[in-house]
Amino acid sequence: MNTDKTISGAEAMLQALLAEGVDTVFAYPGGSIIKVFDALYGHRTDLRQILVRHEQGATHAAQGYARVSGRTGVAIVTSGPGATNTVTGISDAMLDSTPIVVIAGQVSTDALGTDAFQEIDLVGVTQPITKWSYQIRSAEDIAWAVARAFYIAGSGRPGPVVLDFTKTAQMQQIEFKPAKIDYIRSYIPVPDPIEDQINAAVNLIDSSRKPLVLVGHGVELGHAEKELTEFIEKADIPAARTLLGLSALPSDHRLNMGMLGMHGNLAPNVKTNECDVLIAVGMRFDDRVTGTLSTYARQAKIIHLDIDKSEFGKNVKPDVTVLGDCRQTLRLLTERMSKSSHREWIESFKPLDKEEYDKVIDIAVNPKDGPLKMGEVVTEVSRQSPPDSVLVTDVGLNQMSASRYFKYRVPRSIVTSGGLGTMGFCMPAAIGATFGAPERMVLAFFGDGGFQMNIQELGTIMENGAAVKMILLNNNYLGNVRMWQQMMFDNRLSCTHMMNPDYCKIAAAYDIPYALVTDRAQLKDAVRQMISVKGPFILEAAVLEEENIMPMIKPGNSVDKMIFSI
Repeated sequence: MNTDKTISGAEAMLQALLAEGVDTVFAYPGGSIIKVFDALYGHRTDLRQILVRHEQGATHAAQGYARVSGRTGVAIVTSGPGATNTVTGISDAMLDSTPIVVIAGQVSTDALGTDAFQEIDLVGVTQPITKWSYQIRSAEDIAWAVARAFYIAGSGRPGPVVLDFTKTAQMQQIEFKPAKIDYIRSYIPVPDPIEDQINAAVNLIDSSRKPLVLVGHGVELGHAEKELTEFIEKADIPAARTLLGLSALPSDHRLNMGMLGMHGNLAPNVKTNECDVLIAVGMRFDDRVTGTLSTYARQAKIIHLDIDKSEFGKNVKPDVTVLGDCRQTLRLLTERMSKSSHREWIESFKPLDKEEYDKVIDIAVNPKDGPLKMGEVVTEVSRQSPPDSVLVTDVGLNQMSASRYFKYRVPRSIVTSGGLGTMGFCMPAAIGATFGAPERMVLAFFGDGGFQMNIQELGTIMENGAAVKMILLNNNYLGNVRMWQQMMFDNRLSCTHMMNPDYCKIAAAYDIPYALVTDRAQLKDAVRQMISVKGPFILEAAVLEEENIMPMIKPGNSVDKMIFSI
């Protein structure tokens, strides 16, 4: 029976979220979670509730919120299809180490295992793609489960956690007291640095003549941007960044040599196979970075810094491993290593930079005639936007072009789907970013394919006035697949040409300001108009239909064998 001292499990869940500092939830209601939404009605002033239009959107929005704020994002959904619709976002968060907590409704405990309406074994489904997945069967477990969920999601190498919340636990009455967890037996989120590893790394760095640092997402996850800068500046080491590590170092830093990988910059990719010491910081040697492993950095001694020891030797065998939080381990390396100069080595990057500029970049960002190109649109948006703007991208050629040509000035300035490559990620992630960093401008770049994958979230933007500046690079193709078909399948363009809707009418239906650019003479003014609008905006740019993003490492090729045309 309800007494003055007891509250429902549903209310206890919200109290537990508030105790963790949660201020925003991305949510979609349903029968098995309706008790929680009833409790949410009483929290309209202290818990911002964003009604998304699809549960996948809730998870991506939680990701966008987490990536720019450094806090754990929260999604609340119902059971069955509501829960299974979150699987893509959970998978994406796992591969990109993004801290989110997904709370899903579940049937009552007496109905478990009966194939009840909208019952699914969510714990079984999500265990392989989460840091922890747990079913709450009793209200007495709520405080413990929520505290544990947030500790696991946000500590060490971050990632997603799922709480499967039965109707029984939601309905029960309990006397509630929030829990605090900062220790779990056998779970060591931040290992202590090992002296021998630090000393071995210092010895290699001090003896190197051609060192190269690879900067990964782990630098930002560990809030180690300052430590990274101090490290590379003392040792005078050039640095290259992975896709997710792009904003860990300002674009204009003198030691920043560009982006690694398949569509990265020529110089850092070539120099990977020329350096004598390769220092990987918070990155996992993804196949899009390494190219074929058999020829990857065979000449180099490799030092790998990471908080997750399972990454050591998974793809590339290191000579020295440095386990620990990179904020701490970088500081220790900097304190102990000698101050160095590698002027001649750094200068050797410049001819390759010039070659790429002459063959690719100048043509991409300064075309003299013909249709608009993605690079010039990205460049103009970057030029006019505030210095602390956030770049959010979808997946495909729009992603590669935006990532290459956008200028990063401050940390946590890129939100993109790296490991999973999720089309449809951009719009909901950008929504989440506007709530995670309301003081920053959010610039969302799409292709026409990705824009339509979660186009329903325009309703979320409309309802909340989310100030997402949407730049639609419309080439009437699924461009990345079309490029691969052209390159490797004798130009047999199967199911990649798209008939597009009238985006002006779609924008009008959602009451979102819109502009169309078909000629480069219109570009500056259209971007200026978009930037000046306080709320959301859709800027559609009709770009070259069969534009390819170069240079490129073809699949199966060495990292230093980049091509400039197909």
